[in-house]
Amino acid sequence: WVLSLSLLFSLLECGLGLSQEPKPISRRSALLRTASGLLTPVAFVSFTMTGDVEAAADLNFQTSGSGLQWADAKVGSGTPLKSGSVASIDYVMSTTGARYGTKIYSTADKGAPYRWTLGDGTTIDGIEKAILGDDDIPAMTPGGIRRLVIPQSLGYSKLAEQPKSLCVQDGTPGPIPPPNQAFEEYQRFKNIYCNPDRQYQPDLVMDIKLYGQRTTR
Repeated sequence: WVLSLSLLFSLLECGLGLSQEPKPISRRSALLRTASGLLTPVAFVSFTMTGDVEAAADLNFQTSGSGLQWADAKVGSGTPLKSGSVASIDYVMSTTGARYGTKIYSTADKGAPYRWTLGDGTTIDGIEKAILGDDDIPAMTPGGIRRLVIPQSLGYSKLAEQPKSLCVQDGTPGPIPPPNQAFEEYQRFKNIYCNPDRQYQPDLVMDIKLYGQRTTR
């Protein structure tokens, strides 16, 4: 009986390829696999409801020299915004490092787009580079929807240094979920990205929809 079980397990290992030792993967690779797992239409629910995106899967990701990963779910039209212009976006904020799900906050759920003046230092570099463009990233145009995987260096590293003074509504750099409208989402964001006790900040995943230029904030 014992011999039969041993033979059965040996056959199963051969058939399923279980006898091969798994190759170790780096922490960076694990994070990227997690981010890839987010590449489903789920995070685009707020946008697909308006018919903007028919399929958000199979996005063609590219990585810039700064480490920012980006992929267009929909290419907009018109003239790109320039530094000094007032930008308005809807965004879905997710994380690659959450224990209880990935989504943190969505402006579309609250009907409150995020607005700021491009280049004024109030918004994380990852979003600014994605909208204005960079050496190897084309600028977005109004109506476009772009998914970003933002490393810590282009995200909220400053918030962890002085969380009490910076991690507040309308804090810098933003966007930060507004605690008076989305307290639970704000607390979740704060625990991940405004926490000086965390040894690292996980990559941030942002789905952003750019609107046309606004004359006021």
